[in-house]
Amino acid sequence: MAESETLETVTEHERILQEIESTDTACVGPTLRSVYDDQPNAHKRFMEKLDARIRNHDREIEKMCNFHHQGFVDAITELLKVRADAEKLMGQVTDTNRRLQDAGREVTAQTEEVIRCRIQQRNMATTVEKLQLCIPGKPRKVKVSEGSFCRYYAALKTMEQLENIYIPRVSQYRFCQIMAETLPKLREEIKEISMSDLKDFLESIRKHSDKIGETAMRQAQQHRTFISAVQKQASLGCAKPLYSLNGRTTLQHNGLVGEDAADEEEGDDEVLTAQDLVDFSPVYRCLHIYTVLGDRETFENYYRKQRKKQARLVLQPQSNMHETVEGYRKYFNQIVGFFVVEDHILHATQGLVTRAFTDELWNMALSKIIAVLRTHSSYCNDPDLVLELKNLIVIFADTLQGYGFSVNRLFDLLFEIRDQYNETLLKKWALVFREIFEEDNYSPIPVETEEEYKSVISRFPFHDAEIEKQPFPKKLPMSQSVPQIYIQVKEFIYASLKFSESLHRSSTEIDDMLRKSTNLLLTRTLSGCLQNLIKKPHIGLTELVQIIINTTHLEQACKYLEDFITNITNVSPETVHTSRLYGLSTFKDARHAAEGEIYTKLNQKIDEFIQLADYEWNMGESDGRASGYLMDLINFLRSTFQVFTHLPGKVAQTACMSACKHLATSLMQMLLDTELKQISMGAIQQFNLDVIQCELFASSEPVPGFQGDTLQLAFIDLRQLLDLFMVWDWSTYLADYGQPTSKYLRVNPSTALALLEKMKDTSKKNNIFSQFRKNDRDKQKLIETVVKQLRSLVNGMSQHS
Repeated sequence: MAESETLETVTEHERILQEIESTDTACVGPTLRSVYDDQPNAHKRFMEKLDARIRNHDREIEKMCNFHHQGFVDAITELLKVRADAEKLMGQVTDTNRRLQDAGREVTAQTEEVIRCRIQQRNMATTVEKLQLCIPGKPRKVKVSEGSFCRYYAALKTMEQLENIYIPRVSQYRFCQIMAETLPKLREEIKEISMSDLKDFLESIRKHSDKIGETAMRQAQQHRTFISAVQKQASLGCAKPLYSLNGRTTLQHNGLVGEDAADEEEGDDEVLTAQDLVDFSPVYRCLHIYTVLGDRETFENYYRKQRKKQARLVLQPQSNMHETVEGYRKYFNQIVGFFVVEDHILHATQGLVTRAFTDELWNMALSKIIAVLRTHSSYCNDPDLVLELKNLIVIFADTLQGYGFSVNRLFDLLFEIRDQYNETLLKKWALVFREIFEEDNYSPIPVETEEEYKSVISRFPFHDAEIEKQPFPKKLPMSQSVPQIYIQVKEFIYASLKFSESLHRSSTEIDDMLRKSTNLLLTRTLSGCLQNLIKKPHIGLTELVQIIINTTHLEQACKYLEDFITNITNVSPETVHTSRLYGLSTFKDARHAAEGEIYTKLNQKIDEFIQLADYEWNMGESDGRASGYLMDLINFLRSTFQVFTHLPGKVAQTACMSACKHLATSLMQMLLDTELKQISMGAIQQFNLDVIQCELFASSEPVPGFQGDTLQLAFIDLRQLLDLFMVWDWSTYLADYGQPTSKYLRVNPSTALALLEKMKDTSKKNNIFSQFRKNDRDKQKLIETVVKQLRSLVNGMSQHS
């Protein structure tokens, strides 16, 4: 029983091993599972059987490897020997193939060409044969793709006939299908060629815009000149026209609108139009082709887009455009040329561009133009260049206005440029005024003869009955700068008027512009030049006196300037909105400044003389003569006040009073100087002599017009102080102090105390033996007593205050 089971187990294990060796590894799992399903110890015997089988296979593999090893080694060795020969053979084969291909390429190409030509020849013969059946009458050849692009429309019509009429009749043939497939390509080629022509046109128009714009602006200027001449003739009542209008040349939809009002030398010249300068046929042809092909919208969008790009290029100025008028002229010519072309396209085509599109372009361009002009004109300091720019802008605006474009903003810009123009004029005239003032001799104008006198009054409105009665030679009160200034103000008005012309403004507005600009000239430029002139150090008293006289006459001439402006503008001065010239206040201010400078310089001169004073403050006794410096000062004042005779009375009187007050104040300050410690009675006597000379000068009436001793009152403080010390009348002073009838009413106790203390110190040190003399002791005691009383008065005044 046990043996039978053992035999069965061995047999089963042998079967499992054979199955494992012969089947796929994916099926090994179920097979092995059967081993474990048998008797409990069967798997161990199976493992032993499996190990034995593996050892058996390993022995067989080893035997086979040993048997074939030497043959494998020999085969590898042979392969290595053959490899070099194989590589050499491969190179020879490759080279042979290449030479064979090169040798046969030309033959192959010619063969293919012959085949293709024979096929074409056969197809063409068949096509001609079949087409002759479709064409009635005499046979004719239709060649769409050969030479018909010069006549695009005819080619398109031919293709349309072929496509709709003839090809359907023979559509069963293959060549008809090829032809039908070729027609769309031909249409695209026609579109491309026509678009290429359009691009050439756009490039050409970019180059010719300058010439077109120049022609348009020249004709607009001639038209405006003609209109103004006609209006002038009409205002003069001339019934005869300047010339016949039968030769009028217009350029509305095909160019420029205007009258050929050229000079007589150019009267017979033919007026160039936009079509004379540019061939517009590429635009018409391309538009028509795209319309026929049903792609008009694409063409319109492309054209508008390209023109917008060109507009932006045209609007870009050169960086140095502001340096010359030619730069501005070229800029304007290009812009005008661009919009003349657009106006022509607008009217010559139906809907390629619309009025809305051109208006949009113009508004965009106008904003850019205004910004460019505003920027570049700000760099210009030459009024002549600004004026030429204004004239160009006016012609530019008139030209485009003739084509229906709105130009109001350009005229608004001109008002801004007008302000800048006035500023450049003011700067220019400031230099003119300075030069006039520098070259003036500040002396009355001498006239030797009647002719010279008439020459002066023809340049300046001067009328004086007394001077007219005087015999020749004689002198006019103003200096040479007065008529020159008056002439230059009129020249400024003319220059300002030049800018106001052609601005399409009323006479009242022009009158207002002229008056405002003239007011700026007077109140700012001329006034500033006068103020600077007055403050210059080299201008002396004589020159200041002449400046005051000059400003007086210029002030009187302001009414003649107003009449001058009125005659230019024909606007009555009684008009409500008429501005007045501010010259009166300008010259009054300059005169007041000159008067103040006279007072200042006069006081400075007095100070210079005072600095020459050299008093011996400890002198024992005066020599009885006034100081030399003071006599020189008085002589200077006399000669100076003689020059003041031409000044208005109040000015001379004010100057004289100011000088006397300043002299009295300076003398008082000299006497009370804190650095001055001692003053003797002899010095007081000498100082008194000098003050007497000042009083004599004041009483001699150096300037007429003072009432009584008004001028002497300038020295009253000094006089009462010196009298108090000369007479030594302290009892009266102290007794009457504070009384309105006091003899020494103008003497301040502090002033008297300061001077008395200087004399007290002198009395102490004057003589070491003075204390032994009774008179000197009594005087010293009196001084000390007076000093105490004066101090009490000063202290009382300070407490009261």
